[in-house]
Amino acid sequence: MTGRASWTRCWVSDVTKGTLSAALVQLSVGDDPDANLPVTRELVAEAAGLGARLICTPEVTNLLTPDRARQARLLHVEAEDPTLAALREDAARLGVWLNIGSISLRADEPDETRFVNRSFLIAPDGRIAARYDKIHMFDVTVSATESYRESAAFRPGSRAVLAQGPVPIGMTVCYDVRFPHLYRRLARAGARILTVPAAFNDTTGAAHWHVLLRARAIETGCFVLAAAQCGAHPAPHSPEARPRRSYGHSLAVAPWGEVLADAGEEPGVTLVTLDLSQVDAARGRVPAWRHDPVIFGPEPPA
Repeated sequence: MTGRASWTRCWVSDVTKGTLSAALVQLSVGDDPDANLPVTRELVAEAAGLGARLICTPEVTNLLTPDRARQARLLHVEAEDPTLAALREDAARLGVWLNIGSISLRADEPDETRFVNRSFLIAPDGRIAARYDKIHMFDVTVSATESYRESAAFRPGSRAVLAQGPVPIGMTVCYDVRFPHLYRRLARAGARILTVPAAFNDTTGAAHWHVLLRARAIETGCFVLAAAQCGAHPAPHSPEARPRRSYGHSLAVAPWGEVLADAGEEPGVTLVTLDLSQVDAARGRVPAWRHDPVIFGPEPPA
């Protein structure tokens, strides 16, 4: 994101004191959305049953496959996506805020050949309270045998999104976490929680996951909630595709940088209680998030 990126604010309410019960849903989705969805719904229901008011799922909650032809056959536009429809129903039935980390979708524009990697915040009545398209594409060469070109299949977003759930939430996705200016702007615009749903691979996850997430929390004085994909992703319909593994370790990080919860390497639900007063406490101690107005230009419009 640059200083010229546009902004969206989606206001609903403002609860900045007290505590908030949140849950990280860790998944290991494969190349079949019909098989992935029941597992996701079961874990979301489990999280709600444990008392979570805000539930977060990982990046690409619906489908993870390197097979672009399979993506082209299976992906839907937003209005027709069955994963989105089912999880909206679940949020309404369970009465929870649900951050669907992201869903791979066809673009709505008929002439757009690339997909979109879109995160959603679903309100407790099932409405889409906010949507965010991943801005930074994962175009990297990790090693001589491991490279990724997300932009070849996905269109990057151009709008930073500050959503209003139970508190103001800055919505991001995975590779965004390496671009701190995005998080500083979200914090300055009012975010108190930052969501970083991800499908970090094993190599970069082991090296950078914890330190990046802790840094984003420390720099902004925000809680960071990062639900992640984990383990080996089943690909029975794409036997020739290169096997994919994700790092896991869904994290909740406090504004002072402490790791409040680490989900490890297996699918499941991790519950954490956020003491929202810690946001103001951390920012009062080291208000670095307010000290760079010249670099980042004017605030986004109210």
